[in-house]
Amino acid sequence: MFIRKLKNRSGSQSVQVIQKINGRYKVLKTVGCATTQHEIENLVNLARQEIDTLSAQPKLFVSADDIAIEEAFSLLTNASIRTLGPEIIFGRIYDYIGFGAIGEGLFRHLVVARLAFPLSKLKTIEYLYRYQGTSLDIDAVYRFLDKLNDKLKPQVEQIAFAHTKRVLKNNISVVFYDMTTLYFEASDEDDLRKTGFNKDGKHQCPQIYIGLLVGLGGYTIGYDIFEGNIYEGHTLIPFIEKISLKFNLNKPVVVADAGLLSKENIAALETQNYEYIIGARPKNEPTAIKTKILDNQFSDGTTISLSKSENTRLIINYSQARAKKDAYNRKRGLKRLEKQVKSGKLTKSNINNKGYNKYLKLNGDVIVEIDYDKYNLDQKWDGLKGYVTNTKLTDSEVMENYKNLRHIEKAFRMSKTDLRIRPIYHRLRNRIEAHICISFTAYCIYKELERMLYEEKSTLSLKKAAELTHNMYQINYVLPESRQTKSKLLNMDEQQAELYRLVCKNF
Repeated sequence: MFIRKLKNRSGSQSVQVIQKINGRYKVLKTVGCATTQHEIENLVNLARQEIDTLSAQPKLFVSADDIAIEEAFSLLTNASIRTLGPEIIFGRIYDYIGFGAIGEGLFRHLVVARLAFPLSKLKTIEYLYRYQGTSLDIDAVYRFLDKLNDKLKPQVEQIAFAHTKRVLKNNISVVFYDMTTLYFEASDEDDLRKTGFNKDGKHQCPQIYIGLLVGLGGYTIGYDIFEGNIYEGHTLIPFIEKISLKFNLNKPVVVADAGLLSKENIAALETQNYEYIIGARPKNEPTAIKTKILDNQFSDGTTISLSKSENTRLIINYSQARAKKDAYNRKRGLKRLEKQVKSGKLTKSNINNKGYNKYLKLNGDVIVEIDYDKYNLDQKWDGLKGYVTNTKLTDSEVMENYKNLRHIEKAFRMSKTDLRIRPIYHRLRNRIEAHICISFTAYCIYKELERMLYEEKSTLSLKKAAELTHNMYQINYVLPESRQTKSKLLNMDEQQAELYRLVCKNF
């Protein structure tokens, strides 16, 4: 019997155990296939073991080295192996950003665990004990959470802001603000958790709002938590003023989406001498401005600028790709309405201006119909995007700055998916605030890892890099003669070694 490595069309190699029988070669077993040299070598070792098993001819002589190794492994237990990856990757970045100055070991454990295995606090305790040998009392954790926000949040934000200034080379001339909702499965409300407009469609669930302010690239500046029934437009000015005072920001240009566009916000920003770029909805403009917009002939990339006041202008840009998307969404919404009308499930209560329900109308007292004229009139707005600004920036600079809002949207998406900031299992306000503080810190670390991978042109995705930490192991053992306890980081595969090398190089 012998081992054969067979190249596949896909570029991988299969490792097989072959035997020659009656002059013909027979595949006794295909051990597996792999692409990297390290994985192929592992398969070859498995193939050798398979040959020994099939041969049923164990070696007559066992070397002293083999005996020593067998004896050493017989002394090891599950407790001898620790999952060290999260600490040597995320923990190193934690220290690099500056969070190590906080000096709370429990906070560090909770943040790193949120990055590695985002679970409930009870499950986190189990993870820390099982995989890292760290024993924590759940009651002690809850007591720590009760005081965490008041004690640590100001320091966490100061460290995060200092890091953002370092990354952006002190360029905090433009800031981006947005809000998201986090809902709770429990139905009971309190002074913080309130039912309100939910961006995830969970209108029946109590919720909270999180406001986040970031710089260029999505690097964090600060955050705040608001009651779930607040109107998001009322949060902008108090939040900006609070953050500006805290970090001594020198009146940066404020960029926000159309949800924060209101006469009150515009007036307040101008009163406080802020420059701003806020998304606009062309269809909601006064009739005179709408007429001026539609008098233009738009082609892909066309941009026009209209004066709204002495210091304010409305920029309108047309995109053919956006027009196709708008038309597709309108058509999909219409089909959904037609299906509901046909089923007879729509009632008088459905007649509102939410989403595509605006295309519904009442015919008589009880018959609900679709207003196709209104649907067709909306077609002329397909592809048009508006921006309101009082800056002296060019139209293209305004639009380019507004595009950077995608970074804050990505921050919310990463927090809700990769870091699983939701569901929130806490009920008490101080514990909810502590949970958000831990998640904010974890996002800062996650964002820094993303920056490193990008700048190093690594082929690893951010999600893959996080997964690689799950099985980076350290083994602890005791020398039989000296009784000294030693630790050794086990050999890593190629991707893990690449990640470890990059993190050690940068942090």
